[in-house]
Amino acid sequence: MTALNKPAAERDFRFGFTLATPRGRQELVDTCQRAEAYGFDVAVGVDHLGPSRTSPFLASMAAAYSCERMHVGTYVLDVGFWHPWFLAREIATAQRLTDSRLEVGIGTGLIKSQFDESGIEWQPFQQRYERVRTTIEKVEELLVLEEGVTSPPWLIGSGGERMVGLAAEKADIASFAGRLQVSGQPPATLRLTTAEETQQAVDYFCSKAGDRVDQIERNAFILGVEVTDNRRQAAENAMEDFGPYLTMEQMLECPFLLMGTEEEIARQILESRERYGFSYFSVQRPHMEVLGPIIKRVRSLV
Repeated sequence: MTALNKPAAERDFRFGFTLATPRGRQELVDTCQRAEAYGFDVAVGVDHLGPSRTSPFLASMAAAYSCERMHVGTYVLDVGFWHPWFLAREIATAQRLTDSRLEVGIGTGLIKSQFDESGIEWQPFQQRYERVRTTIEKVEELLVLEEGVTSPPWLIGSGGERMVGLAAEKADIASFAGRLQVSGQPPATLRLTTAEETQQAVDYFCSKAGDRVDQIERNAFILGVEVTDNRRQAAENAMEDFGPYLTMEQMLECPFLLMGTEEEIARQILESRERYGFSYFSVQRPHMEVLGPIIKRVRSLV
């Protein structure tokens, strides 16, 4: 049995982090080398507009040259910003220049204000959903024509049922983002996904993936990491950060918050693999150093 076809609860762990907005070359080099020493496997650029932000592909390329082993990629491209021909060019270039270490994350996008400010049309969800599908298909079609360039693994960021289903159909990596749009509220009004909702999403994913279920890696995008002796206090802090939509018990059980001692967090990661099949865990840049020392502990427990 190959690593790619292992049952989800037995897959090898991988850990990733977002590069955010490095302020200079040395900061990026130091960050990537420190992350690689911790045992991180993937560094990804984020996709937001504006000069205060960093290009996801340029950041990924720079990260690839700053480390020896880590894969690089995007988490996640906002499909509304990308024409398939432009995207195929960026992917082909990155594949050539990183020795095929690229992983491409893509999703429907959530932040309507960036579209409004930039003058790019904000489409209804169904159109953005279909555009993710057609963009992947067109990019793969174009890459086939380029000798020596292979299509990278596709990560599809998912929250609601339709995107979970698309990930089951098209993705190499299905990312469970940990947040859901609050019904009836403006776009990007988000709340944390509960443990029960996560289980429902994973069950639906498995039902749709069929024979592919053991070929698709499952990613959890972790929204908070806090090393503490007081998990309840950490959950109270998280309630302030993530809004009033969950109860205290739901916060404590949320698989997208890692809270507790290093040992408790390591155990929580193992339990998430056992329960949900999550074997690839990603964190935002501020949490990279917090999770870093725990990675070896997780792997030692396997």
